[in-house]
Amino acid sequence: MSESNPQIVASAEIRARIDTTKPHSARFWNYFVGGKDNYEVDREIGDHIKEIFPGLVDVAVTSRQFLGRAVRYLAVEQGIRQFLDIGTGLPTADNTHEVAQRVAPDSRIVYVDNDPIVLTHANALLTSTPEGRTAYLDADLYDPEAVLETAAGTLDFDRPIALIILNTLGHVADHGQARALVQRLMAGLPSGSYLVISDSTATSEGMIAASDAYNASGAVPYYVRGVEEIGAFFDGLELVEPGVAQVTRWRPDGEASDVAVDAYGAVGRKS
Repeated sequence: MSESNPQIVASAEIRARIDTTKPHSARFWNYFVGGKDNYEVDREIGDHIKEIFPGLVDVAVTSRQFLGRAVRYLAVEQGIRQFLDIGTGLPTADNTHEVAQRVAPDSRIVYVDNDPIVLTHANALLTSTPEGRTAYLDADLYDPEAVLETAAGTLDFDRPIALIILNTLGHVADHGQARALVQRLMAGLPSGSYLVISDSTATSEGMIAASDAYNASGAVPYYVRGVEEIGAFFDGLELVEPGVAQVTRWRPDGEASDVAVDAYGAVGRKS
């Protein structure tokens, strides 16, 4: 009798961890950006929230666009060739490695997540140009030192790295803890590295109501914060113009967008 294939066994174990009875943030967001990697329970709460606050769809779409602009800015204008993307989520169009390697084929990207639904789709992320490299880590934001240690297998920590954390820190209930996690991650990166963050914000009654509805659904809660709290993640860093801004208004392509969304982001440089 032949031995079991360890990859098949691991895949089965990961699938067994997926709970399809409750909404999941990665699947929920995937539904909002037009993806197909979601379940009925995710679409139900998604449709319910669309009735409460249709603007959350704009937040999902424009946050993704912010990611693309930030990565292009770093790769093209600042010469960054290494990206550490924590809280990867489900792959859609224009993932970090696709954007970076499109303009800089030698870019190296490490994705980090520990959600089982994301793990099952990791192979979709593990593509790369011949000149670059893409890796995926099953690791936890709550253990920054382990994340950095494992990422060092792909990234060169003697050269600048862009740390990307999008729509993820809202899952950390305590703002002080969230700040400390970011600080520990940035402390392990060399001078000249960058921090990229965006998150939904408590800047309208509609967004607050949408957050409350989502948190009441049984999903892992996501807490929207004030703009000043988003800015606090960049303490000690040099903010890239225009600083902390609505994601639609952070270095927009062409004329500034007049779409107001409840999501703010920024890019900061470590001296």
